[in-house]
Amino acid sequence: MAGVNEFLTYLQSEKRYAEHTITSYRTDLDQYHAFCLEQGNEGMDLFYKTIRNWIVEMMEKGFTPKTIHRKLSSLRSYCKFLIKSGELETDPVEKVLKPRLNKRIPQFVDEKSINQLLDNYDFGSDFSGKRNRLIINLLYQTGMRRSELQGLTLNSVRNNGMVKVFGKRSKERLIPIGKEMEEQLNDYVKVRETSFPGVTDEPLLLTDAGRPIYPKLIYRTVTRYIGMITTLEKNSPHVLRHTFATHMLNSGADLNAIKELLGHANLSATQIYTHNTFEKLKSIYKQAHPRA
Repeated sequence: MAGVNEFLTYLQSEKRYAEHTITSYRTDLDQYHAFCLEQGNEGMDLFYKTIRNWIVEMMEKGFTPKTIHRKLSSLRSYCKFLIKSGELETDPVEKVLKPRLNKRIPQFVDEKSINQLLDNYDFGSDFSGKRNRLIINLLYQTGMRRSELQGLTLNSVRNNGMVKVFGKRSKERLIPIGKEMEEQLNDYVKVRETSFPGVTDEPLLLTDAGRPIYPKLIYRTVTRYIGMITTLEKNSPHVLRHTFATHMLNSGADLNAIKELLGHANLSATQIYTHNTFEKLKSIYKQAHPRA
């Protein structure tokens, strides 16, 4: 039977998955393999009962339904790979009863707070200040993912009012930006070239030492600044993606257009943002209607 390494190589070379996605698959499959060994199996046991027992153990350990679903998705993808290669007849994960998912309304920052941060807060005029402001502004004004932001190159922002990003499975898309955002990008590039004249590598965003930016730095930057203007439990880069989509929808943007800008594969993934719009409409109704 083909091993996990062959499967991960397939994801990288054939499916063109991002490195962090492949790492997540490896972690999930390694955890399942470790569970199989704990159960006394010699290797990875792809049987219905073993998978069901794994789910029970994860629930007892306090794993959220969403996390369990993601780990089962990794295992299911591996099983499909084995079926495709003729080494497995059926997918055992299909038979497993999964924990129920609770649909959560995406959290977002209100317009007044995000505008206050971007318009009034002094990020500083040095390289790190301009970079940090650019991180917040790009995430909010384009709705791109953290991995897409990290993957931006100098050439990807030189597209006449468009930013080129590579999304999931290296799918390319163009996102329009306004004149102000374009000027901020040009200003940052000038400071980048002055601060690190010897660094001519492709990555747009650099650390204070002139090396390519890494995911944790982006996360810390967003958490720091968004934490100053909101009391949301999570201040991750994804919150700015939610904020972008919600503000676009509240301003009358077409749902299909938002889907394309976000790089969603299907409309159902974008429709979660309509919940926020409905909540806003209900709030307006209660405030405005005399009988509400």
